[in-house]
Amino acid sequence: MKPKASKNVFRDLGFGPEEAENLRIRSGLMVALTQHIQRAGMTQKAAAEHLAVTQPRVSDLMRGKIDVFSIDTLITMLSRIGVKTTIRVGGKVAE
Repeated sequence: MKPKASKNVFRDLGFGPEEAENLRIRSGLMVALTQHIQRAGMTQKAAAEHLAVTQPRVSDLMRGKIDVFSIDTLITMLSRIGVKTTIRVGGKVAE
């Protein structure tokens, strides 16, 4: 019998509940950032200028290096390029 999948792929991969939730949030923010950069047709250099970071930092973002970005950093980057971020708290974290 297959184990029941949760709503958090990181939890399914064996991360603890807190770490899995943090990773889920960071991955969503990273997807929003990379999609915005791609839709805007920005080069990594142009994105770096808008985000006030280095081009290698944008490269890390575009390559999905989740371990080098905090939630705070990602929210700041989204704000710098004019993407509104809303935080909603409530409900139970999926197990």
